[in-house]
Amino acid sequence: MKLDFHSHILPGLDDGATDLANAVELTSAMKDWGFERITCTPHINALYRNTPETIRRAFEMLAEALYVKGIDVELKMSAEYRLVPETWPEVLEKNWIMPIEDKYILTELPISKPQEMGWIKPLEEFKKLISLGLTPILPHPERYFYLSHRDLMSYVDAGVVIQCNYGSFAGLYGDTAQQNAENLVNESIVSLYGTDMHNLHYVKVIGDWFADNNKIAEYPYQ
Repeated sequence: MKLDFHSHILPGLDDGATDLANAVELTSAMKDWGFERITCTPHINALYRNTPETIRRAFEMLAEALYVKGIDVELKMSAEYRLVPETWPEVLEKNWIMPIEDKYILTELPISKPQEMGWIKPLEEFKKLISLGLTPILPHPERYFYLSHRDLMSYVDAGVVIQCNYGSFAGLYGDTAQQNAENLVNESIVSLYGTDMHNLHYVKVIGDWFADNNKIAEYPYQ
């Protein structure tokens, strides 16, 4: 099955889809590319204080709009949880974990400012999740330019799954991210891929790359 594990297509929740019409447009493009199931993963972080309730409302709104328009793609609801003190402890305390495919959880680091993690140590948090029977996904490590290879491998050795963005291979985030993503694939430590869909610029860049490469990953999930 062709799955997307990482998208920001729910309307009005974060820096992704701005409204319902935009959300439908982004989802329709992903459907046209061949995706059969899309996991919606809006941010839960210091800036976007989403909860399962706010996410569910937007999820149901988009699902209804897709049904009305006859866009036949399966949606799943989850989140992209950032390891920052403003939200992560509350996520754990209130059990706001919404697993992907019943076991995965998308846990991101700050993109460019590691100091935003404060006292939080990623490896310790990953181990907490693993002890709960969950599998942490680290999204787009190719974009964490501050992250050392040694630290990344310590996460992998602990059981963290690595997810690269299709946009990275397409050059969406620049040459360094593109090279990093290719290196990670060559090291055989990438297990999952996602669009990290945000807006129509992503549609253009990723769509052009898919047209040239035809490389949407398939996974053994039903």
